[in-house]
Amino acid sequence: MDGFATGEGLSLEAPFGHAGGRLHEWMMATRFWAQLAGVQQGGPAGTTGVDDAFAEQHGPGIGAEIMGAGTFGPPGWQDDPSWRGWWGEEPPFRTPTFVLTHRPRPPLPMEGGTTFHFLDAAPAQALEVAREAAGGLDVRIGGGPSMVREFLAAGLVDHLHVVQVPILLGRGVRLWDGLEGLEQQYAVEVVSTPSGVTHLTFTR
Repeated sequence: MDGFATGEGLSLEAPFGHAGGRLHEWMMATRFWAQLAGVQQGGPAGTTGVDDAFAEQHGPGIGAEIMGAGTFGPPGWQDDPSWRGWWGEEPPFRTPTFVLTHRPRPPLPMEGGTTFHFLDAAPAQALEVAREAAGGLDVRIGGGPSMVREFLAAGLVDHLHVVQVPILLGRGVRLWDGLEGLEQQYAVEVVSTPSGVTHLTFTR
C-alpha cells in the first residue's frame, strides 16, 4: 500500500528481501500458479476467479521478456559464472529473455524454450532488440521495480498491470518515485478481489 514493489535486504535466501512471499501470496493461491508449479494430480488445484483470470494473462501473446539484473539473481550473481537464475533448468518464460546488466555474458539456453541474453543497453535499445526477437508478439517488461520505472519514464510501456497488496512494507524499492502525473497518459481500471488485493491496469 505504500508503493514498495520489493523489500529491503535482497539475498539468495530472500529474493524479495524482508517482504518474503507476502507480495505474491495472492498469485500462489491461484489455479494458474498450481499449473505453473506442476502440482501433481490430486494436489491443491488452486483458486479460480478474478485473481486467477489476471494471473492467466501472464503468458499469452508474449514473444520476449526483459528483466533487470536484480530479477535474474541476488546481489553479486555477476561474480558467479555458474549462476543460471532462480528458476531451475526450465524457467517459466519460454521465450528469448533479455537481462539488463552492466556486465554481459554469453547467452544461456535453458530447457523449455527460454534463452537468457545479457545486455548492457538503455531501455529503448533493449526494447528494440527484444521486439525483433519477439517475432511480432508482445514484449513483457518483467521487473524489478527500478527497471520498470525506467521504462515508464521513457514512455515505452503500452499496458501495465500492478497488483496492490494490503500490507505496509515500509522500506525497499518503490515503483512510483519520479513518475508524478503518469496516470494522465493512461486509461486506468481498478478491480478489487476477495483475496484483498487490488488489480490496477494502465492502458495507453
